[in-house]
Amino acid sequence: MAGALQREHRLLLVTVMLRQLTLGLLCLLAASSASAQAQLNVVSWDGAYVKSQILGFIRPYEEATGVRVNVLQYSGGIEEVRAQVRAWNVHWDVVDLELFDALRACQEGLLEPIDPDSLPPGSDGTPADEDFIHHSLMPCGVGNVVGSTVVAWHREHLERAPTQLEDFFDLGTWPGRRALRRGPQGNLEWALIADGVPEDAVYRVLSTEAGLDRAFEVLARIKPHTDWWRTGQEAIRMLETGQVVMAGVYSGRVPGAVERGVPLQILWDHQLWFYDVWGIPRNGRNTELARDFIRFATSTESLAGQARHIPYGPVRRSSLDLLPAERREQLPTAPENLSNAIELDARWWSEHLDRIAPRFERWLEQPVMVPRNLPR
Repeated sequence: MAGALQREHRLLLVTVMLRQLTLGLLCLLAASSASAQAQLNVVSWDGAYVKSQILGFIRPYEEATGVRVNVLQYSGGIEEVRAQVRAWNVHWDVVDLELFDALRACQEGLLEPIDPDSLPPGSDGTPADEDFIHHSLMPCGVGNVVGSTVVAWHREHLERAPTQLEDFFDLGTWPGRRALRRGPQGNLEWALIADGVPEDAVYRVLSTEAGLDRAFEVLARIKPHTDWWRTGQEAIRMLETGQVVMAGVYSGRVPGAVERGVPLQILWDHQLWFYDVWGIPRNGRNTELARDFIRFATSTESLAGQARHIPYGPVRRSSLDLLPAERREQLPTAPENLSNAIELDARWWSEHLDRIAPRFERWLEQPVMVPRNLPR
C-alpha cells in the first residue's frame, strides 16, 4: 500500500514538473516570437549620414517602442528591392531612396502606398501635407532630407581657390585629380552648365541626343584625371588622403571632415540639391511596423534631430525652428546657398536613367587618350 502511494506521489510530481516545463517552453517560444516580430530592417547609406539617422531618431525610436532596428547599408538603386519583391522574399522593411529611384520603384509597383494623412502634424499643429516642403511627399514615399552634391576642395592641395563650377573642369588653371560619383545623374548636368548651358535649359538640352553627346564630351575632357566613387564616405576619403584635389561630394559630409582637422572647403556654386525619401518594399512581413517607423522618423523632432548631427535640410518647415542659427546656415536650403542652385530633376531621371546609365558605364570603360596640353 505504501509503495503504491509513493509511486502515485512520484507520478504526480513528474506530471507537475512536465506541465511546468511545458509552460516554461511555451513562454520562451512566445517571447522569442514576440522578439522576432519586434525587429525592423532599415536600409540606408553609409558613414556620417547613417550615423546621423541612428543618433537623430533610430535610437530614440528603439527606446520609445522597444523595437529593435537593424541598420543595413547599400549604395543606392532599386535592383535589390526589385529582386526581393518579385521573389516574394522581402527582408528589407524600410529603404532610404533617392527620389528618382523611389519614383521608378513606385511606378513598377515595388513599394507600399503611404497615406500622407497618417503622418503626424508638425509640432505647431500644421497638417503634414502643409508642413512638408513641396514635392517631398509621394504616393509611396515620404521625404526625409534635402541633400546636396557640391564641389569640395582641399585647401592645402590647391594654390588658388576655385570660385565657380567651371573651375572644376579647368585642369590647366587648377591642376590635379578630380573625383565624381560613378553615375550619370548630376555629372551630366554639371558638364552642360560648365559648357555654358543656362540652368533652366539643362534638362531640355539633355533630352536631345546632341545634348547628351555634348555632356559626355565635356566629361571626356577630365576623364583621364578623374576617379569615380560609389559612396559618400569614399568621396571624402579621396580628398582627405590627397588622392584628388577637388571632388563632387555630398555637402553634409564636409563639416564632419573639417571637425576632424581636414582642410576642406565647399564651393556652393551650382550645387545640385535633391530629396531622399523613405519607402516600404511590397510583400514585406512588417509593413505596419515599417509605417510606424516612418511616422516617427519623419516627425518634426526626428528630422531636427538628424539635422543636428549632419547639415542636411529637414523636409518639414516646423523642424527648422528647432535648429540653431549656425546649423541653418550650413544647410543646402539656406538662402545664401541657394542663389544659383539646381534641383536634380527626379522625374526626368526616373524616365531616362535606364537608358542613360548603361551608356555611362560603357563610356567609363572605354580607354582614353590623355591630351598633351593637360597636366598629368
